[in-house]
Amino acid sequence: MSGKTHTYTCALSWTGNTGRGTADYKAYSRDHVFTAPGKPDLPGSADPAFRGDKSRYNPEELLVASLASCHMLWYLHLCAVGGVVVVGYRDDPVGTMAEDVERGGYFTKVTLHPKVTIAAGSDAGKARELHGPAHAKCFVANSVNFPVACEPEIVIRQ
Repeated sequence: MSGKTHTYTCALSWTGNTGRGTADYKAYSRDHVFTAPGKPDLPGSADPAFRGDKSRYNPEELLVASLASCHMLWYLHLCAVGGVVVVGYRDDPVGTMAEDVERGGYFTKVTLHPKVTIAAGSDAGKARELHGPAHAKCFVANSVNFPVACEPEIVIRQ
């Protein structure tokens, strides 16, 4: 491998010991907290389908969010250097996970649904096309073993 390398860290602390530890499957909470110096805490848990707290982020949501965030950051960069003025961006990504006895849970697909608002005078065709190279450059999408699709909507601000 040539080029730069980057290392990412955070701390993860399980906060779900309700007094009995993991004495049995129902004896403990799945709650945990991610921390990093100078950043707000991020409350985590399991998906409610796996005895988690629905008010906290679960790993599956964070994976989907990570894919959407990475795509958006590359897309905004490519628009900025490509002369497309983005004035609004929202994504409602959807991830699909399957379960089976042998493999456990695994993602089968994530679909991004970015709704991009561009300034009047910006090229809507180019705005749409830049999603392709943004996807190709996304660090997270390049690291997963399932398809990541993108179904963008481009809106011109009047």
